[in-house]
Amino acid sequence: MSQPLILIVEDDGALRRFLGGSMQKQGYPTIGAASGEEAELLAKTHNPELVLLDLGLPGMDGAEFLKSLRSWSKAPVIVLSARHHEAEKVKLLDCGADDYLTKPFGAMELSARVRVALRHALQKKAESPIIKSGAMQIDMEYRTVTQNGEEVKLTPLEFKLLAALAARGGKVATHHQLLNEVWGPGQNGQTHYLHIYMKNLRHKLEPDPTRPVHFMTDVGVGYRLNVDN
Repeated sequence: MSQPLILIVEDDGALRRFLGGSMQKQGYPTIGAASGEEAELLAKTHNPELVLLDLGLPGMDGAEFLKSLRSWSKAPVIVLSARHHEAEKVKLLDCGADDYLTKPFGAMELSARVRVALRHALQKKAESPIIKSGAMQIDMEYRTVTQNGEEVKLTPLEFKLLAALAARGGKVATHHQLLNEVWGPGQNGQTHYLHIYMKNLRHKLEPDPTRPVHFMTDVGVGYRLNVDN
C-alpha cells in the first residue's frame, strides 16, 4: 500500500518529532516545518496529501499559511491548537481547515482523525473508490493497484500521479495540472519529472510499455488514463 505524505507544521521541536514518530508508526511518511514560511516552501515542493497544522507559529502564523495553501491545494488540513475558543475553531473551518483538535490530545484520536480526513479526500477525487482500466484495478480508498488480480507495488509519488489521472474519468490532464497536483506549484516547470514517472507507471502497469493501452499521451498537451465505462 502506497501511503500518503503528511506535512507536520509545529514550532515545538519535541512535539513535532513526537507527531512524526506517531504518524510513521502508522505507515505514513512525514516531513516537518517549524514556521509558516518553511511550511509554505515544503508544501509547494512536496505537495503533501495531508497537513497537521499548529496555529501559534513564528512569522507567518497557521491561519495565514492555511489561506495560502487553500489558494492552490485541496489537501485536508487538521488544525492542532491549544486555543479553546469556539469562534476560533469556526473561523479556521470556514478558512478551509477540515478538522480541529485541541491540545492535549491522544495519539489514537489523532490517527483516527487522519484516517477519516484521507478517506474523505479520496472519495472526493472519484465517484467510485474502484476504478478499472482493462485488467488494471485501482482502489482509491485503500491506495492499492492490481493488474490481472496481482497487486503491483507503487511508490507514493507513482500512486499520486495515477490517482490524479484516474480521478479525471478518462479526460486528459495537462502537464501543468499534473505537475501542480502531484509535485506542487513549486515544480511547474519540471516536466522531466512527469516524463520519468509516467515511464515508471507504464513499465509497471502496461502489458507492453512500448504500446500502451492504459496511459495515453496527448502530444504537447498531457496524459489520460483509459477507464472502463
